[in-house]
Amino acid sequence: MTKIETTTTTNVPPMTLSVQNTASNAFKPYTTSHGLRISPAPLPSHSTDVSFGALIEGIDLRKMTDEQFQEIRTALFEHQVVCFPNQHSLPPQNQYDITHRFDPESSTYGHGNSSNKQENSILHPDLHTVPAVPQVQLIGHGVIQNHYGLPEARLKHPHHRSFHRDPISAEEEHKKQVTRFYRWHIDAALYDYNPPVVTTLSAISVPRGTQTLRYDDKSGHEMPVPLGSTAFASGYKLFDLLSDEQKKIAARTRVQYLPHAYVAIHKARALPNGLSMYSEDLELPKDKLPDWEESKIKTFPLLWKNPVTGKLALQTHGCCAEKIYIDNPEGSTTVIDDLAKVREILYSYQRPGINPERVYCHDWKEGDFVIFHNRGLIHCITGAYDDSQTRVFHQCNLAASHPPAGPTAEEIASI
Repeated sequence: MTKIETTTTTNVPPMTLSVQNTASNAFKPYTTSHGLRISPAPLPSHSTDVSFGALIEGIDLRKMTDEQFQEIRTALFEHQVVCFPNQHSLPPQNQYDITHRFDPESSTYGHGNSSNKQENSILHPDLHTVPAVPQVQLIGHGVIQNHYGLPEARLKHPHHRSFHRDPISAEEEHKKQVTRFYRWHIDAALYDYNPPVVTTLSAISVPRGTQTLRYDDKSGHEMPVPLGSTAFASGYKLFDLLSDEQKKIAARTRVQYLPHAYVAIHKARALPNGLSMYSEDLELPKDKLPDWEESKIKTFPLLWKNPVTGKLALQTHGCCAEKIYIDNPEGSTTVIDDLAKVREILYSYQRPGINPERVYCHDWKEGDFVIFHNRGLIHCITGAYDDSQTRVFHQCNLAASHPPAGPTAEEIASI
């Protein structure tokens, strides 16, 4: 079993769900030359060290002009996640078109075509393809009928009980409304396909409520979250929080991912904060995986460069990593292939970045259309629904036409 050390900070008191008046992501609201009104996203009171997130108003996305798209693109790469309120009844084709504009050479859903779905993947129950626009997935909770060509879809919101080794009790969940992070991740197949540049989410039906999210990792951290909120943490903040020595190593680090990673880990179980896995030799052996090719295994730099600002984000999917390569200054390469050690290293890099003060939990409202920079943030599903609640979302991301860019040799030398 891996000896990932959980945080041991002093217990913190429960926090109330309220919007702070002075946001740490504050910038002066402005109106672009093509009529977009851009302002800081409202943050809950616990998010005192969140420096990302924006609202964009003054636009009907069905009528977006080329000039407005360029302004949106710039705003996204500056603020990492942008929300367009009141975009009701946005058709799936429009959502695909918007997503596609961020990477015009891409056209395939981020995890491949619907025919590639694998029944023993941990992702299999979560996705239902919209027939007319196969790059758009129907996600949520409840039974949906006659939806854009789908006669019926039985949706199931991912629940930490199906992925965590030591879930919270049913009594705490139902009587005390306690929940957890499900699985911190980037949207990426991590095999054969490149990670999408952006993900878009369209909120169609949103149950309201509040739950207490508990980390259960000995940190004492907990925070109130809107029911079913999506949690975001900044890869740029993760990099900034490293020590100077860690930054130098991170700049020379590459991470290799398991082939068919979501199949490989489907029997393994996650830590209680959803950031990594217990290493108990429960991963599926490679000879038991679906057919795979060495040439399709993905290895990416640990640091990914923002295409607009040039900033470096620490981006990795700790649950699916297999090996670490560190390119040493003298030209040799250190290979770390002990899975428990790989997970321990990546966990130590990422854990400070998901403290409550550094997490933005989006409070979904019907009609919200959110675009987030999948190469600058990690994110996580939260919450649990009962059978009386119906949640309906459309999700779209596209396997990128290019891999993420890491730091240049000159940038590595300057760190």
